[in-house]
Amino acid sequence: MASHNALLSGIDLQCYENNHAHRTEEMDVKRLVVRRGQPFSVVLQCTEHIPQHRDQQLNLILHLGKKNEVVLRVSDSEQAHGKWWFSHRDAQGEVMLTLHSPADALVGLYSMTVVLLSADGQILEQTKPQTFYLLFNPWCKDDSVYLPSEELLQEYILNESGILYQGSWDDITTVPWNFGQFEKDVVDICFEVLDNSPTALKNSEMDIANRGSPVYVSRTITAMVNANDDRGVVSGRWDGKYSDGVAPTRWTGSVPILRRWSEKGGQKVRYGQCWVFSGVACTVLRCLGIPTRCITNYSSAHDTDANISVDYLFNDQLGSVSEGSKDSIWNYHCWVESWMKRDDLPEGYDGWQVLDPTPQEKSDGVFCCGPCPVHAVKEGEVGLKYDTPFVFSEVNADLIFWIVHPDGQRIQVSQNSKVIGRNISTKSVYGDFREDITANYKYPEGSMKEREVYKKAGRQVGQKNKGPGQLELFIKHAPAIHGTDFDVIIEVYNAGREDTDAQLTVTSNAITYNSIHRAECQRKTTSLTVPAHKAHKEVLRLQYDHYGACVSEHHMIRVTALLQPTDQDNIILQEINIPLKMPALFIKIIGKAIVSRKLTAQISFNNPLPVSLQGGVFTVEGAGLTEAKEIKTHGKIEPGQAVTVKFSFKPTRAGLRKLLVDFDSDRLRDVKGETTIIVQTKM
Repeated sequence: MASHNALLSGIDLQCYENNHAHRTEEMDVKRLVVRRGQPFSVVLQCTEHIPQHRDQQLNLILHLGKKNEVVLRVSDSEQAHGKWWFSHRDAQGEVMLTLHSPADALVGLYSMTVVLLSADGQILEQTKPQTFYLLFNPWCKDDSVYLPSEELLQEYILNESGILYQGSWDDITTVPWNFGQFEKDVVDICFEVLDNSPTALKNSEMDIANRGSPVYVSRTITAMVNANDDRGVVSGRWDGKYSDGVAPTRWTGSVPILRRWSEKGGQKVRYGQCWVFSGVACTVLRCLGIPTRCITNYSSAHDTDANISVDYLFNDQLGSVSEGSKDSIWNYHCWVESWMKRDDLPEGYDGWQVLDPTPQEKSDGVFCCGPCPVHAVKEGEVGLKYDTPFVFSEVNADLIFWIVHPDGQRIQVSQNSKVIGRNISTKSVYGDFREDITANYKYPEGSMKEREVYKKAGRQVGQKNKGPGQLELFIKHAPAIHGTDFDVIIEVYNAGREDTDAQLTVTSNAITYNSIHRAECQRKTTSLTVPAHKAHKEVLRLQYDHYGACVSEHHMIRVTALLQPTDQDNIILQEINIPLKMPALFIKIIGKAIVSRKLTAQISFNNPLPVSLQGGVFTVEGAGLTEAKEIKTHGKIEPGQAVTVKFSFKPTRAGLRKLLVDFDSDRLRDVKGETTIIVQTKM
């Protein structure tokens, strides 16, 4: 640690220069705000010249997350693709450190410490931590939000004001909106919104680990802008009663809403409607560095049963008959589009993605929608995530009128394919006028191609809705980390028009990777009634106490669900295999790798299980490095205990080599780790 003759006196973050280079100077010049995939430089201030000994080296330590969920050690050599690294230049008592972040780095508030290490990795000195924000970078070709047009970026990232479209398809009106994404402290509030998501509050480590993905971040923001089922920002209301808040029509921008939410400790702000939700979402996403624009769809369908039609039901006296259907057509509806790659989808669905923060229908149990590829909507690919059938219906559902006779028989009396989804609009990049983007979402109404796409979508949806009383069965699960309890959610959806009774049996079994059954862990049987057009959810908590004793070395749990409707023959069975996430082995190489010269590897491991481990053994090997060796641990490894072993070896061949490590014990097996070593020839 620092002493009276310390060499390191501080860090100058060069905020003005860096922020200007990273196009964030509007956001702040007193704090460092940079974009990933683009280098930035800081100055390490020293009391005297740092001697360049082999027994001393500079490293950077980065922490991310309120609880330091992510810790990165950054070295002064270019790392493999996707790793942080830094270069440095000495100049008169100062060292210029240039940090290189990967283009898929996690976004967030980082804490940075410069450390001076001894040859054996001990910290000799370290600076006080300094913080900086890292954002998405749409100017970086390797970033998944890269947008190759400066004109578009000026609008969809840097423009703080815009126009929202209202009115009706044949009488369009405009509302100016202040996005204010660079206003004071807005960037802090945007990350505060992320930090208050249910996933972040429940499992901050998993949430932080996913913040390199614009798909994950944008979906989280979409859920958090509305306050329906979380600590979200805006409470929606449509009944005209706003005396205990602000009427949605009174808002003129996002910043007061975001500040009010933050100042009140995450209490929802009353009230918003679709354009307010879209305006706030646009502010947050632009601030984080994801290119975003506001969209208005006229004659927008709200299809509640995902059958890509809006069904209006009447009796033979033309009185409205609901039969539980709440399908409707909105005069207009606002959402946002964000630009990103979709590495989670087949090729061809990059580009603009629909994100709808207005709470309408639940998606995976949460009031959010998207990101849904606009191209998938146009082509009727309603099987792609997220929420493509719902968005397809919003812009291209058919309006169908039905007559319901006293005996319950339904007769279709008309079908109109040209009513829904008109004049889809956004503000032009080139000025304050409207750009019609309807052609992005669908082929010309009534054309052969449009009808062909509609039928294709209908066939895909139709496969999921096979008639009255049809039940569907889905199995989902929370992050499954070996040694912890986690939930499996079994959802039974009734796509029929009548409530249906059924019996549900769920089992969990330990299996090998090739499906050999080891043992049953848990079983649950439930009698249930699933209302029409509703979903029933059962939660099976898989406890380590149950699966830990029988899980195989492949760490695989199979969950099987059997659904037996009481009055029907169509029994449904579904199953999924859940791989349990394993802990990491950390490998540190001490010394310089040279052929025939002794090199030391230090391997460390934390026991993640709530039980002690016995008989622990590390096995190490590496072509051109060392033959397979075993290093045994002594005694028990208690829950949460760290164990560290060292072993020495002499590389036999030069070049790029990998050292592989395995850990086995009585209760935990097949834990892997590896590190790459560049071996040089003899000096």
